Order: sequence, then structure tokens, then C-alpha cells
Amino acid sequence: MKFTLSWLKEHLDTTASVDEIAETLTDLGLEVEGVENPAAKLATFTLAKVTHAEQHPDADRLRVCKVMTDEGEKQIVCGAPNAREGITVVLAKPGDYVPGIDVTLSVGNIRGVESHGMMASERELELSDEHNGIIELPSGEVGQKFTDWLAQNDPAKVDPVIEIAITPNRQDALGVHGIARDLAARGLGTLKPLKENHVDGAFSCPVKVSIDEDAATDGCEVFAGRLIRGVKNGPSPAWLQDRLRAIGLRPISKLVDVTNFFTFDRNRPLHVFDADKVSGALRVHRAKGGEEMVGLDEKTYTFSAGQVVISDDNGVESVGGIMGGLATGCTDETVNVFLEAAVWDRVQIAHTGRALKINSDARYRNERGIDPAYNMQGLEDATQMILDLCGGEASDVVVAGQVPDTSRAYKLNPARVISLVGMEIPEAEQRQTLTRLGFRMEGNLAHVPSWRPDVLGEADLVEEVARIASLTKLQGKPLPRLQPGVPKAILSPQQKREQQARRTAAALGYNECVTYSFIDRKSASLFGGGDDATMLANPISSEMSHMRPALLPGLLQAAARNQARGYMDLALFELGHAFNGGEPGEQHVQVSGLLVGRTGPKDVHGAARAVDVFDAKADAEAVLAAIGAPAKVQILRGAEGWWHPGRHGKICLGPKKVLGVFGELHPKVLDEMGVKGPAVAFTLYPAEVPLPRKSGSTRAALRLNDLQAVERDFAFVVDAGVEALTLVNAAAGADKALIDDVRVFDEFIGGSLGEGKKSLAITVRLQPTDKTLKEKDIEAVAAKIVEKVTKATGGTLRG
Repeated sequence: MKFTLSWLKEHLDTTASVDEIAETLTDLGLEVEGVENPAAKLATFTLAKVTHAEQHPDADRLRVCKVMTDEGEKQIVCGAPNAREGITVVLAKPGDYVPGIDVTLSVGNIRGVESHGMMASERELELSDEHNGIIELPSGEVGQKFTDWLAQNDPAKVDPVIEIAITPNRQDALGVHGIARDLAARGLGTLKPLKENHVDGAFSCPVKVSIDEDAATDGCEVFAGRLIRGVKNGPSPAWLQDRLRAIGLRPISKLVDVTNFFTFDRNRPLHVFDADKVSGALRVHRAKGGEEMVGLDEKTYTFSAGQVVISDDNGVESVGGIMGGLATGCTDETVNVFLEAAVWDRVQIAHTGRALKINSDARYRNERGIDPAYNMQGLEDATQMILDLCGGEASDVVVAGQVPDTSRAYKLNPARVISLVGMEIPEAEQRQTLTRLGFRMEGNLAHVPSWRPDVLGEADLVEEVARIASLTKLQGKPLPRLQPGVPKAILSPQQKREQQARRTAAALGYNECVTYSFIDRKSASLFGGGDDATMLANPISSEMSHMRPALLPGLLQAAARNQARGYMDLALFELGHAFNGGEPGEQHVQVSGLLVGRTGPKDVHGAARAVDVFDAKADAEAVLAAIGAPAKVQILRGAEGWWHPGRHGKICLGPKKVLGVFGELHPKVLDEMGVKGPAVAFTLYPAEVPLPRKSGSTRAALRLNDLQAVERDFAFVVDAGVEALTLVNAAAGADKALIDDVRVFDEFIGGSLGEGKKSLAITVRLQPTDKTLKEKDIEAVAAKIVEKVTKATGGTLRG
């Protein structure tokens, strides 16, 4: 939020300096991010008068001038075409710093003639881009400070600009009047009362307005406007252009500049339609989806179903509360204008703005909240300014909906100031503070003003009192323990899982990495990312242009850097967010581990070996077990393309519930990332692990079985294309209560089996729970196993 000192003084009667104002604003919680004071860089320049000018003896384009200064007559060589006798100029003396050319002057010698300073142009003083000649002043005394002359004759050029940071809870400070109110409450001046205009309608408004029922509750609460006919648009007066330019806005025309003025002066976004381009009535409604509009920024926007828009008979003409359309925008030829003021739902403004990626001053204010009670008065004030600047006559006001009632009151408890913030402030001062901020006091009840939607309880009243008293006086005081014993745990289940996952991975021998959330487009595209949705608008470097779609790219880059320095065997892991989009909520937590090289250093016994897929599987299962995943899971194929197509597995609870993936990384990915294999990895999704039905700090009772388990081996001849997982799942399903585990222990291909056949041998563990198994029980289960496997795979029991 930017504003000038003179603009502030339109609302605040004060003699405070810029430094005092800046310091007070920060202390009030409106942190000053910067102050641009043009007078500071012009302080050394003074006025002088050229008493004589003649041609330089050795240069056609230079003149030797005698200049009367406050230090007497000086000789200055000047190349400006307008350097002549009798003009009043701005003088820069030797030793002065000239900002426009970034030079500190010294006595010079130009073509054999000494020059004691320079006569400055506007560009050299950074007043404008004009540099065709030196500054000629119509008046002024020799020796007078140039800043003093500007303050009297052109104050806009020395008007300080203050920029403050606005927190989301201070919507009222998005207008200059709201900032002045805070300063007046602190005692830095007196708040000037606002003039309330009222314009009588000269005729009935021909443009009707309405709000559809589906948009009335959480879309637009009130939509008001009026026609002003016979206006004469064109450039704004200098005072209005100067204010807008000072805060970084480009003056456009009187009609548009008036709406921008109220946006920053009163935090009251408005919009003007060229009424001659509006066909029929204006209707606020929700888009059906697929409608298009060319905005004032000349970009085409396509609307999704449910977004709130303003339409006439021709279609969508404005994105409600965010941006108007180019088709009904005002130009210099505009004669009749429809002025609109509305109160929009903050949530839908935020959703629509994010979806369309529109960042406008109107959206910024409407999604944070404006003063709904000022809606109708704001329409009157803006109407009066348009009539003053553009002429014309106004119709009566048309209104759809109702101004929302925001009245509420909370009890002021003076003692709470001490208990909450540790400041002792007299009750009378507390009441006076709230009154200055616009609260209406009735006994101990403080009625909240309509422009403060952030005040929602007694604690907020205390915060306002303490803020105005001085945030710098806040002192930390330890609170006594209210209850003895150990405090209740505050970590959420997901936070506990992340903590346990870290501890388990570290215990398995992995080193934790913390990599950047930003990676380059090429690496991101290898792992399913790299699109425009995750691209940064202002990246740190080309190697950090996109949000990471997974944690593995960062781990692989870390592995490549370590291998380049001679560390070939690595075990790295990271826990953090991966991003599948650029909007809030489009991210999830992952736990990824990476094993590269061998399990240990080479030795004479050959104990070290290359890491394989089963190392990653074992570590993934260990981490999942530590965070509470069920023991019985399915291992399926079909993971993303950066995994080896035949050497990976998805850990699932059913085909759609994926807890994680493990396996070898695709050789092409390793080659692109510059990692020398072998390399295996796992990625887990803690949020997908089901939460236990019962929560508690105690562990479940240990259940031991004293009945003897039985193991039986089976070998089946199946087609070579049959997966071992299919056979294992079929065997395990023969008797889910009795069969505790099924494992493959042998595979045989060739010999007497013939072409296209293989033999898979499994061990089935039977664990009884109520009685010892007899031979006939075992044979019955064995028969079911053979039947299930035969039916699922088409294989036969090997003889």
C-alpha cells in the first residue's frame, strides 16, 4: 500500500515529519517497507541567475556563463541550447551529488575554460525525462533552496511516498483514510471528518440491475449503480494524476482515475461501464462454464461453472469484483457511463481470482474485505467527483440485494489487557482508544465498526488497545503452570508419522537430505512435472524454475554431486512436500529413500554386493510398519515411467489405495540425472496410510499363539508369462483365517517343462488359533490351495 504525505494530510491534520509518521506506523503494526523522499536528494541544490552568456572560444555548442549564486558570481560552462542571460536556473555546486547522472561534481576544465558547477536539467535531477535544456524557473531568489521553491510552486515533485505492508487482518488500512484513523488514534494528529455527498437523481436510470438467486447468498450481497449521462471524458486534472503516478499507477482518463482514487483513498473498489455499450440490464449470476470475456488487460478469460460474473444481453461484461471487460470499457469518446458499487463474497472472489490468475487492485481489496456500510455513500461520493470533473447529470440509484448487517458488540474487560499482553493501561484510556478507532461504546460493550471485519471477540479489543498504546512496550512474561503434570500432546497424527518416519529411516542407515523445493524444468519433466502450473513467476535461477513434482529428483542431484567427489555408495532420504499443481492444496507429503552403489566397501570375503530392489522393498516396509501401515498389503505393477518397468512394485491396499512405490530407477532417468548405478529407491505417502480406529498412547496387547505352525511346500507348472504375485495371492486366498504367510522360494525354467513353461515353488505357513491341526485338516487346506492356484493361473501341481 503506497500513499503520499500530502494525500495523508487530506485526512489527517498533523505537523509530524515523515520520519515520525513512518516510525509510528511500524509501531502500530503497519510496517513501513520504504519511504521515497524526493526532497532528500534535492536538498543541496539552490537557485541562481545567469548574468552573462557568451560563446565558448573553442566549442560551437558550448557557452561560458557568468552565474550569480549565494557565494557570488561563478563561471560555468554549459552546453544547453537555452543557456542565456537573465534566466533563473537550478545550480549544482562542486561537491554536490547529481542523482540523474550518478556523479559528484568537482571544479572542471572544459576546453581550457574552468567551470565551477553545472546548471541542471529535469532529467539530471530525476524530476522527469526532459533533457533538451536546463531548468528555467519563472521566479525565485538567488540562493533559495530548490526544495523550498518546489514546495511553494510544484509540491507534488517533493511529496514523500510511504509504502507499508498490510497484513490480511487489516483491511481498513488499504485506504488512506483508514491509515489516518490509526495515526489519529495514536495522537499524531486529528482525523478530518469525511464530507458526505448526496446527488439527487435527475431522471430514472434506464439500466436495471439484478442478482440471480444462486449468487445472492455467497456471491454478491448488494449491487448498486446509476447512470451519469452527458459526461466529457479526458485527461484527469494534475492533482489526481500526480497522486496516481506517485503510487505507481498510470493515469488513464477522468472516469477510470476516479475509480482508482476511491480504491486507494477509501478502500472502495468501483467500476464504470460505458453505458452506450451495455445492452439491456446488468445481471449478477454464476457462470454456466465455457463463457469467455476479453478483460481490460486485453487477455481472454474462460469461465468455469459457478464463478460469479456480470452480464448483459450480449454476454459476460465483467468478472464480479475483480476486473471489467474491454467491450464495455470507458474511452475518451464515452458520453454516458454507468457507475457500479457492490459488496462481493470474499471467498468466491479469492477462488475466482486464483482460478483465472487475475491480480488486480479490486480483487486484492474485495477478497480481504471492504466496508459494506460505505457502499451506498461511496457511490454518492464517486458520483459527485465525476460530476465535478466530467460534468453531466446523474440518474437515481438502482439497487439489487441488501447491504449486509455487520453489527456486533463485545464486552470490554480492562483487566484482560494485563492478563493477555502484560500492559497496564487505564480504563479511560482504553475506552478513548476504541472510540478514536471508530468503536461505539455503550457501557462495557464495544460496538465494532463496519470496516473492521477482523474484530471477532474480546481478545481483539485488547489487541487494538495494546496496538495503539505501543507494540514496542510489549514485554514477555512467563505464565505460571496452570495444571501440574505432563501437558497433553499437541502433535497431529500426521506429524507423529512424519517424526517416526524420519527416525526409522535414520536408524536404517540413511542420511537425511533437505533439498530445495525448486528444480529445473528438465529434471521436473522426468518425474511427471515441469508444466506451466508449477512454474515460478520469478525464479531464483534457471536451475530452480519449477516446483518439484517428487523428492527423488533432489536426491538424485545430491547423489550425482557426491559421486562427482568420489563418494559412490550412498543411502539418502528426505521427507517433504511434492507439488502436483501451483494452487493451495495441490501438494502432498512424501518420504523418499535412495540407495546407490553397493551395500558396503569391497572386502576379501565378498560380503559387499550391489544394492537391489529387495533392499528398497525391505526399507520401505520397515518405514511403513513404523508409521502404522497394515502388515498385509499387495504388491502390484504399473507405477510411473521413472521406475524400471520390470523391477518395481506398488505397495497397495487394493488396486486404488497406493501406500508407496519401490524398485530400481529407470536407466534413462539415471543417465539424464548423471547418477552411476545401480540405484534403487522408494517413495511413500504417509497420508494414504489409514489411521487406527482407536487412538491412544498405549500399545495393543501382545498376542502369542502357543499352537504349532505348519509349513507345506507346493510347486506349480504355469505359463512363463504368469506373475508370481498372481500365484501367491491365489494361494493366500484359499483360507484367509488359517494361512499366515505365502512365500516364493524357487523358480525353474527349462528341462522337461517344455517351451513357454516355468515352475514356481511356494511355502505356505499355516497357523492354527483354536486347535492343533490334524493331517486331514492340512490335506483339506492343501487341496483348496491347489484348486485356487489352478483356477487363477491355469497351472498344474508339479509331480
